[in-house]
Amino acid sequence: MKAARRLLLLSGRALLLLPVVLVLLLEAPPSARGCGPGRVVGSRRRPPRKLVPLAYKQFSPNVPEKTLGASGRYEGKIARNSERFKELTPNYNPDIIFKDEENTGADRLMTQRCKDRLNSLAISVMNQWPGVKLRVTEGWDEDGHHSEESLHYEGRAVDITTSDRDRNKYGMLARLAVEAGFDWVYYESKAHIHCSVKSEHSAAAKTGGCFPARALATLENGTKVPVWALRPGQRVRAMDEQGRPTYSEFLIFLDKAPSARTAFHVIETQDPPRRLALTAAHLLFVGENATAPTKAVFASLVKPGHYVLVTEGDKVQAARVAVVSVQMDIGAYAPLTRHGTLVVDEVVASCFALVQEQHLAQLAFWPLRLYYSLARGDWTQPEGVHWYSMLLYHLGRMLLTSDSFHPSAAAQFES
Repeated sequence: MKAARRLLLLSGRALLLLPVVLVLLLEAPPSARGCGPGRVVGSRRRPPRKLVPLAYKQFSPNVPEKTLGASGRYEGKIARNSERFKELTPNYNPDIIFKDEENTGADRLMTQRCKDRLNSLAISVMNQWPGVKLRVTEGWDEDGHHSEESLHYEGRAVDITTSDRDRNKYGMLARLAVEAGFDWVYYESKAHIHCSVKSEHSAAAKTGGCFPARALATLENGTKVPVWALRPGQRVRAMDEQGRPTYSEFLIFLDKAPSARTAFHVIETQDPPRRLALTAAHLLFVGENATAPTKAVFASLVKPGHYVLVTEGDKVQAARVAVVSVQMDIGAYAPLTRHGTLVVDEVVASCFALVQEQHLAQLAFWPLRLYYSLARGDWTQPEGVHWYSMLLYHLGRMLLTSDSFHPSAAAQFES
């Protein structure tokens, strides 16, 4: 662990070299993909949506599977001896039962996007029906048992049931799969639900480290505003390096996707009760108990029984995680503050994602913070991942080992 820590710190120093030069070249707001304001929402939270089970033979979205609005086109069969076989990753989640009737482990192989959605669904299934697990009956197919151009041949599709095989649950299981972020879900048979995802090469497969558009930040005057409405120069509640509450200047969005339909991990605490939604790769400050030191951890790794930092009045304190679930929401925003932290829905979160090193990320982003601290003027930030984040990611890929990154990193930056 000490050796790994030294490697990360050395890499952090290396990450600073290029930004030092770049900050001198910054003379205008960054160019990126198209722009547009987020959908206007009020500051009041909406009540939870009632989940409606899918009907038999219903699919969602209501378009053919291999179209742009769903899982996209078929890209060709993946064989064990093909170059693309490296795109598949095994899923050993103990909360999922794999039928594996071929006894080859093929059902456990899938794309990273499919794996992420399946793991999210497993959480939802256990929350919906305590004692019941998700069961996969078909995954990657290397034997030609499915129809021509089936996404099973690419590891982009799974057929699922519940572990108790109660068919009365399958309509709701399909709905939970939709909520978990599968790009196409079909109540195909009385015996199973079919789910599929976009290709890892599809631009639509990109996800970032974000909060939903309607998540609330707190301004210095006490007003709560949705994160999409934050404006450069506003001071928002955050946490300083000593773990004390403070107000920090909001500078820029590192990711801005007003219309993106995104899967968020929902962390709910008790005593005091808090509820925060954020993407799987985003960092939270997590401790093993109420008095243990916290460290930056991916949201996807937070479990019930962990402790996260929340605000209570003018204090920051630890709160026990009671429930972890997954929900879909519209809009995805990643605000950057001067301190590199932000209080969202009264939970303390990092501004960073993809690498579990808060200090390293804060160091690497200092040129961007410096530039936007000095830059003034009215301009509209374009939509998409900020180019500086993309630059640091590609530089980091040359300096850090692959396991330093969240699994979703490749889908975000390399598609």
